[in-house]
Amino acid sequence: MQSTATPGTPEPIDTTTLIPDPYTALARLREAGPVHRIRYPDGQTAWLVTRYDDVRQALADPRLALDKRHALPGNYQGFRLPPALDANLLNMDPPDHTRVRRMVVKAFTPGRVEKMREPIRRIADALLDAVEADGGMDVIADYSGPLPVTVICDLLGVPQDDRPDFRAWTDAMVTPDPQRPELAKEAVGRMLRFYTGLIASKRAEPGDDLLSDLIAVRDDEDGSDGLSEDELTSLAFLILFAGYENVVHLIANSVLALFDHPELLGELRARPELIAPAVDEFARYDGPAPLAIRRFPLADTEIGGVTVPAGETVLVSLAAANRDPAHFNEPDRPNLHRGHSGHLALGHGIHYCLGAPLARLETEIALSALLERFPRLRLGVPREELRHRPTIRARGLISLPVSW
Repeated sequence: MQSTATPGTPEPIDTTTLIPDPYTALARLREAGPVHRIRYPDGQTAWLVTRYDDVRQALADPRLALDKRHALPGNYQGFRLPPALDANLLNMDPPDHTRVRRMVVKAFTPGRVEKMREPIRRIADALLDAVEADGGMDVIADYSGPLPVTVICDLLGVPQDDRPDFRAWTDAMVTPDPQRPELAKEAVGRMLRFYTGLIASKRAEPGDDLLSDLIAVRDDEDGSDGLSEDELTSLAFLILFAGYENVVHLIANSVLALFDHPELLGELRARPELIAPAVDEFARYDGPAPLAIRRFPLADTEIGGVTVPAGETVLVSLAAANRDPAHFNEPDRPNLHRGHSGHLALGHGIHYCLGAPLARLETEIALSALLERFPRLRLGVPREELRHRPTIRARGLISLPVSW
């Protein structure tokens, strides 16, 4: 079943037109109007919000629910996850969202994350040690992919021998192969078996790690204000899935931005203290999440002067908002001196990215280690050979060969 357009609504825009050159396409939409209807290849439709002020307001609007139970029947499909993986923060509104987020937020405070700086740097250095003699590498396969997997697995206490191929799993989910749809289903099944087994082993033999702490909270609580078993499994899934997927591409997109703007590469080499603001700016300029998690109006809701019917799918475009010239000066150029620009790459409001401090730190360290190790770092293939993943749900390269 398809959502029904309101009378006078223009024909929805085909999302495939947004993939080849998303920023140019989004700029045209943003200039044409604040809210547009779009259609996915499967026929599902949604409302796309493009302007900064409207996006920022929508991200924090309690009238726009994340819980899929508020979606009109047949209006939204999204990922098909079993309950043990689906009961996560991306599908929750208060009070459940508040309760579950409170269980884990202390693990990601800036102070606690800062204590991870030295271990993360050791991981980055070890990854670069492994490829230094080769004279080149694929940034994603050899560096930006393994680094966040190692960091998150260390945080959760995943044994070294039990660390599976998260890249294959997440790619199968985020960018499913239309010719082999069974791969996405297989990836979900493997994830569920992995997390169920991991929790069982941690319950039998607790360690000094975040997952063991969450299991203790789950098992010690009286049932009134703690985690259900599905919420526990889903939380572990979300920490690993989101903590891996976004950081992989934030690091790689940042490296590509430096190649595309060599003057910034020279500036960072001369002034390494700019690495931290550079990471924030690269997140704005070419972040890994073009869209925030979908939302569903609890009642007919006006967004940017457009009334969106209750239960229909609302997508807020972080990519369009972060390049809105009404808010950012010269938004299509990265500027390491932009300062606190108020970008929305990591969200806004109560659903602001839980792992933002860790994502920033990992990317900062990854860039610092890479630039320090290889003063002659350069792109390993012609620029026009690089390919992004064919989806509007995520912004990431398939590979990024470099040499030195």
